[in-house]
Amino acid sequence: MQTKLSIQNWQKFIKLCLKATAPKQLNELFKLLLTNAEQEDIAARYAIVIGLLSGKKPQRELAKQLKISIAKITRGSNALRIVDPKIKRLILSSTP
Repeated sequence: MQTKLSIQNWQKFIKLCLKATAPKQLNELFKLLLTNAEQEDIAARYAIVIGLLSGKKPQRELAKQLKISIAKITRGSNALRIVDPKIKRLILSSTP
């Protein structure tokens, strides 16, 4: 469960990210604030979400392709069930 302080700090973090004016600047910010493992986790979650939204592969095949557990795929799938459809479109519009 998130505390009030962690929610406030998360919102401050989001606002800071929005101030980054270039991808290089945002990348440097993330390298400062996130460990390599955290960056890899975010990259994996992004790949999961993209894979699920594309709908081209079953979840088990996606897990095998990404070399991650089916549980992580399931968590991504559950998150997609509750996210605003506008966010899904935003994600899909930013992928090649």
